[in-house]
Amino acid sequence: MSADLTITLVYSPAPRVVDERTLCCTLGTTVEQALEQSSLLRDHPDIALHDADAFVAGVWGRKTTPNHVLRDHDRIEIYRALTVDPMVARRERFQKQGAGRTGLFSKRRPGGKPGY
Repeated sequence: MSADLTITLVYSPAPRVVDERTLCCTLGTTVEQALEQSSLLRDHPDIALHDADAFVAGVWGRKTTPNHVLRDHDRIEIYRALTVDPMVARRERFQKQGAGRTGLFSKRRPGGKPGY
């Protein structure tokens, strides 16, 4: 079995935690085959490879399917589900810090009108 491709697999099981691995595989290897060849599935049982609704992966930031054929130096990224809606989180942060300290009009010129 000759190693013709060098693939990088990346998974973040928690915020600010990244598990990155390099894998050598043959030409014609798919995303699913690369994951099965790596020990990533064994080390992270929360990755649901065969659940079509829960498994989301991408190659260099573009969403892909498990049967996507890989090329040399591809980077497979396994995405986990979001725990908080980003819009809700932003709204809560804004409410917490207050409207007067943030935004475009937070600094005012001495003697200037509000908003300028």
